[in-house]
Amino acid sequence: MVSMATERTKSSEKVKNGVLGVLILWSIISLVVIVVWATSPGLKGSASCRAELQEVTEKLEEAKVKWTKDKVALEELLEAERQQQAQRRAEVALLLRRLSAANHTLEECRQEQVVLNRNITVLLETLEEFRQSEANLTAQLRLREDQVELLQENVTQLLHQTESCFSLKVAAESQRLAAESQTRACQSSRHFLDKQLLRCKNTSSSPVQCRSSTSSPTSARSVAPPLSAPLTAGWLVWVTWAVLRLT
Repeated sequence: MVSMATERTKSSEKVKNGVLGVLILWSIISLVVIVVWATSPGLKGSASCRAELQEVTEKLEEAKVKWTKDKVALEELLEAERQQQAQRRAEVALLLRRLSAANHTLEECRQEQVVLNRNITVLLETLEEFRQSEANLTAQLRLREDQVELLQENVTQLLHQTESCFSLKVAAESQRLAAESQTRACQSSRHFLDKQLLRCKNTSSSPVQCRSSTSSPTSARSVAPPLSAPLTAGWLVWVTWAVLRLT
């Protein structure tokens, strides 16, 4: 725009200079013609020369007036052109400032775009990491579910084993109680047999009494029939062997 205004100003100045040159040239030619016409003797009469001189003078005056008007018009045109040029220069400066601001804003936008692209890249990488973490967590969850199922199965088996152990414990407790009852019965029988054996030792002279005393407590009060000596000896041996086994 500045170059166009400069070219327009140059062209207006050329036109003005051309018009001024033409007017000056025309004035000089008119003066030369008048001088030549005036100095040429015998060509015309003085009256006609004067009339022509008057006419040329009038034309010259008209040309001067016209030249003055043209000069003023050209000067006004030049001033208007200068004002337009100044206005255009101001507009160009404003446009340049706006262009600079737009370039600065564009540069900021480019930098922001670069930052946004970096942020998008980071977000995509983070998203990929989250996906990997989700896949790993899903695999771990499935593994934990398998482990939980295995633990549930183990707990079920342990519950069954515990119930079985409790049942075995109850059975063992019952057997223990039965064994204790049997042991107490055996101990009672042993004490009884010890007393009878001691009594037999003290009363070894009466085998019949010893035999009757070594009988069971339920039959101790019953009267035994008389036995022979070999049977009495055998009975004593059997009682002694039983007592030794209990001890």
